[in-house]
Amino acid sequence: MLFNLTEEHLMIQKAARDFANDVLKPGVIERDEHQKFPAAEIKQMGELGFLGMMVDPKYGGGGMDCISYVLAMEEISKIDASCSVVMSVNNSLVCWGLETFGTEEQKLKYLPRLATGQIIGAFCLSEPEAGSDATSQRTTAEDKGDHYILNGTKNWITNGSSASVYLVIAQTHPEKGHKGINALIVEKGMPGFVVGPKENKLGIRGSDTHSLMFDNVKVPKENRIGEDGFGFKFAMQTLTGGRIGIASQALGIASGAYELALAYSKERKAFGKTINQHQAIQFKLADMATQIEAARLLCLKAAWLKDKHLDYTTASAMAKVFSSKVAMDTTIEAVQIHGGYGFVKEFHVERLMRDAKITQIYEGTTEVQKIVISRALLA
Repeated sequence: MLFNLTEEHLMIQKAARDFANDVLKPGVIERDEHQKFPAAEIKQMGELGFLGMMVDPKYGGGGMDCISYVLAMEEISKIDASCSVVMSVNNSLVCWGLETFGTEEQKLKYLPRLATGQIIGAFCLSEPEAGSDATSQRTTAEDKGDHYILNGTKNWITNGSSASVYLVIAQTHPEKGHKGINALIVEKGMPGFVVGPKENKLGIRGSDTHSLMFDNVKVPKENRIGEDGFGFKFAMQTLTGGRIGIASQALGIASGAYELALAYSKERKAFGKTINQHQAIQFKLADMATQIEAARLLCLKAAWLKDKHLDYTTASAMAKVFSSKVAMDTTIEAVQIHGGYGFVKEFHVERLMRDAKITQIYEGTTEVQKIVISRALLA
């Protein structure tokens, strides 16, 4: 059992860390404050290869392994989770879903632009009445022979107004239940496709989260991913990999907060000595570091299993449920260590605390992850 990273892994990790500190950090507070989508920064991420890391080079991607992706996600998430969620959705859900299950024509049409950041994608599953219960799709895709007519609403869509390509999950055969669901590629600008107002969120406020409305949108049959009725399976398999990305985001939020708290504890003085000399603070830092290391190993194990083409369903669920809890626990303690300064924006930790919460909710809530894990244990 080897725990050493390769030279290539270390180079990718450093490139992501340098980009996050040099490019993302200077404007991250302002973007959060004004809910500003990081369009220029995302474009640079695409140019550096961070938006198509695992895509085959023949489609314009980096051809990297999932471990590289986890390392880069952690570094980006330390600084700006609004950028890392764009990175996660584009890599884990959109690019991976298209490359794994799409036709060659679909791959050639969309992947080269998605992988290089010329455009970004969105994954559209959640609805007003279908969040954790993804089988209850109300959005319909009526089969009209050579095309579908799409009607319905999708909620909480990351990259909602900034994406150009949307993977939409919709019900075609209600009598078949989840076996009647399809996945369709919808392009921005198709008549009847409307983007709703941006959500005013607690965290990841720079992220572009919208509701989407489809009113008799005509989608060509060639835009269906997989066979008729494959949509639910497509969504579930894609989300299994997506959980590695969100687990890595949670890990990055936690490690970013820990690094800030550790540095602050070495500077802040109380009762005649720096606060890191007080046992109460030492124990907090020890707990944070231990939990973060455990979360990191869970994320890397899930990534390793994925790279080896082994079953990573349980591992990705474990990584997400644990890492997201560590993100919440660590950021709360980081604010506590900073005291009053932790409550103001310029010290970053309050933003990380707000950003952490969503990692327990999107791409499968903590409760859903525990269902996945328990089913595997009891099988």
